[in-house]
Amino acid sequence: MENVTRSYTSYQTALDVVRSLKDAGFKDENISIVSRSSDGGTAHTDGSQNDISDDAATGATSGGILGAGLGLLTGLGMMAIPGVGPVVAAGWLASTATGAVAGAAAGGLTGGLVGALMEKGISEDESHVYAENVKRGGSIVSVSADNTLVDRAEEIMDGFNPINSSASGAEYRRDGWSKFDSSTSHNNTTIG
Repeated sequence: MENVTRSYTSYQTALDVVRSLKDAGFKDENISIVSRSSDGGTAHTDGSQNDISDDAATGATSGGILGAGLGLLTGLGMMAIPGVGPVVAAGWLASTATGAVAGAAAGGLTGGLVGALMEKGISEDESHVYAENVKRGGSIVSVSADNTLVDRAEEIMDGFNPINSSASGAEYRRDGWSKFDSSTSHNNTTIG
């Protein structure tokens, strides 16, 4: 099995990707989603702390409703990731991120979302960009695919215009970002 992971600027796009993967025959237990915001891809800029939590709760509720037809999303729930805050998450990536947080606390390893992504074969640089995208209101979808289905998974996921991690990382760096920092609170900016 190989992991195919992409990051998107909107929660709705991530849900559409999951739906398309399911329609193509990928199994629930092989698909994961982690999303910071369910409001169309922008983090709130009014400075309030409750609106992101409310979005995550709304996402969990609508995910549960959508999950009745999708299977995977019936397990959609809220969790907190250090430096990101509340997220809507389901699947093995969410479980791994939670375990990585515990492992990092115990052993000093890179934890949270970055550690979970790196554990699944994503480069360190790309993992930091993906985690930062989630912090800024985006989403990650990942699927474990049999070697014969990797090309199909990539075709589906790339058809939904995932972020270009190199370009996004360069844009973040122009604004003074160097890497995802789990010790800082969420960033109330929009994602491009």
